[in-house]
Amino acid sequence: MQIRLQKWISQSGIASRRKAEELIQAGNVAVNGITITELGAKADINKDIVMVNGKVCEPSQQLLYVALHKPEAVITSVTDPYNRKTVMDYLPDDFHCYPVGRLDYETSGLIILTNDWTLAQQLTHPKNGVSKTYIATIKGFPSKTALSTFQRGIIIDGKPTAPCEIEILKKLPTNTKVRIKIKEGRNRQVRKMCEAIGHEVLSLRRIEVGHVKLENLPKGQWRYLSEKEVRLFKAK
Repeated sequence: MQIRLQKWISQSGIASRRKAEELIQAGNVAVNGITITELGAKADINKDIVMVNGKVCEPSQQLLYVALHKPEAVITSVTDPYNRKTVMDYLPDDFHCYPVGRLDYETSGLIILTNDWTLAQQLTHPKNGVSKTYIATIKGFPSKTALSTFQRGIIIDGKPTAPCEIEILKKLPTNTKVRIKIKEGRNRQVRKMCEAIGHEVLSLRRIEVGHVKLENLPKGQWRYLSEKEVRLFKAK
């Protein structure tokens, strides 16, 4: 069976499909000893040998669906050139999968990892609007006007955000704990939105992705998604 090289690489857990395309275009991928730079190129899973950066790359035959509680100070990536901890350091060595979307370095919480590229596309494509829910502690006490502005959408990085939800959970002595739900995945979006209304994020944790909940999963621990959780994602 022949499959595209970017799919082969992503299913091996080496990189996401987008990163795999970059590796191919950069000349870092070879099939049977011949360097390949064309994105449409395919390889036969039963007879061809694919190498990435000089190492043999084998696609996983088993589809994995994992939920991880990412700690703070961990990179949402398969590898890191600066040798910082990545989400893969918390999974078994034989798990060939990659993170879907991202959580920034300082943010903890739920991250989904898989080698099912079709599902990964469903979860990250803007048209599907998969929600992400966060618990944040923000500096100060936001006014009703600020909360309303936040909910309608704010200009960040020159582009308006989509309408979203924000709810006050608890007022602390000098700060406020809030629940925020968005349906986008822009870079550091929650932090930038809070800063835009004048309330810096002091701590941030993602507790839900779509219908998948973090619940009581300890920091640094993982679990398999249930068949029902995977089925509900694929039904969208």
